[in-house]
Amino acid sequence: MIRLEHINIVVKDMLETLTFYQAAFPHWTIRNQGEANWYGTQRSWLHFGDEYNYLTFNDNGIGENRDLKGSQVGLAHMAFEVKNISAVISRLRSAGFLPHNSGAKNQFRKNCYFIDPSGFEIEFVEYLTDLPSQRNNSDD
Repeated sequence: MIRLEHINIVVKDMLETLTFYQAAFPHWTIRNQGEANWYGTQRSWLHFGDEYNYLTFNDNGIGENRDLKGSQVGLAHMAFEVKNISAVISRLRSAGFLPHNSGAKNQFRKNCYFIDPSGFEIEFVEYLTDLPSQRNNSDD
């Protein structure tokens, strides 16, 4: 068995980042946090998630994230499967974050994209079927 345990990202502002992800995942908590020296840069870090998966945030990020419309090497986006995409969108809107892209129309799923405070594109997807052949269908 292989499963993704965590994703480690450098962010601009820890509090803004937490505001975004707490709105998206209200059942997640701060699992651990601390200070570290990362190749000469002092950073605060924290693990935000549940008992099985989490995101690591490291503060003091500098510069801009990659141009999401460009072809630079880097992270294009992260996607999270959710049970109720309307609730996620509502929570993020209430926290001050607006959708970036409403996603493609598909009879087997709903999806929506947001840009987090550090410029990472985050997709939320709700599947309307349990059948893999339908979930992976790209027909519009």
